[in-house]
Amino acid sequence: MRVGFIGLGSQGAPMARRIVEDGYPLTLWARRPASLEPFADTTARFAATPAELGTSSDVVCVCVVGDADVEDVLLRPDGVLAGMAPGGLVAIHSTVHPDTCHRVAYEAAKREIAVIDAPVSGGGGAAARRALLVMVGGADEDVARCRPMLETFAGPLIHLGPLGSGQLAKALNNFVFTAQVTAALETFAFADALGMDRAAVAQVLAHGSGGSRASAILAASGFNTAGLRQAAPLLRKDVSIMLDVARASGAAEPAALVKLVDATLTTLDE
Repeated sequence: MRVGFIGLGSQGAPMARRIVEDGYPLTLWARRPASLEPFADTTARFAATPAELGTSSDVVCVCVVGDADVEDVLLRPDGVLAGMAPGGLVAIHSTVHPDTCHRVAYEAAKREIAVIDAPVSGGGGAAARRALLVMVGGADEDVARCRPMLETFAGPLIHLGPLGSGQLAKALNNFVFTAQVTAALETFAFADALGMDRAAVAQVLAHGSGGSRASAILAASGFNTAGLRQAAPLLRKDVSIMLDVARASGAAEPAALVKLVDATLTTLDE
């Protein structure tokens, strides 16, 4: 299986390295040539355009930032789909709206190209350890076809259902995480008011039933919210996706979680 990869950021680059180091023929394309330099010591080939990458690939992984970026690299005149042969497959690792995946799939189907969505969570370090959470949506046969390649960096890989299901799971995950930030901040402030040592409380939470990923991240940062503030635009985007899908489907919003999410985003804006 020949693999193409676009989106060599802090998470995508380790994913691509796992693919090539596991022996898959890999072609890369990047807007910035500097993004390709770390792969000079590998067997990866570099394409001049996304279309050229598509021509060289049976499966193309896309791990760019947002919806517009995904549609650009895939659908523009010299995009991936313009070069990819019928029977190819595109895996969207970016966190985007499920509707974006369906728009791409509609265009891809005209060329007999399949699409799955496979957003990820865990960071570049997890990818390097084959411990990246990969949430997949798509047809059974399409997921099965590229599962061995995805498992070069995945652990676990969870197939959630049809196309768009992975994006919905990622948005739900980040929605819950955003709510947990306020719970964690208020927990540590409450511990202060009780005269407790924050660091000791964080150790208890790390091993107890009251722990959360948010409290662990805060503790690891020395209770500095700078990293979370930096991530706020992405959290806001994912929360918007979650609420938009809920409204479109008629699902009732979880009022208590929405209140915590709003509190978190307000705090991170201050």
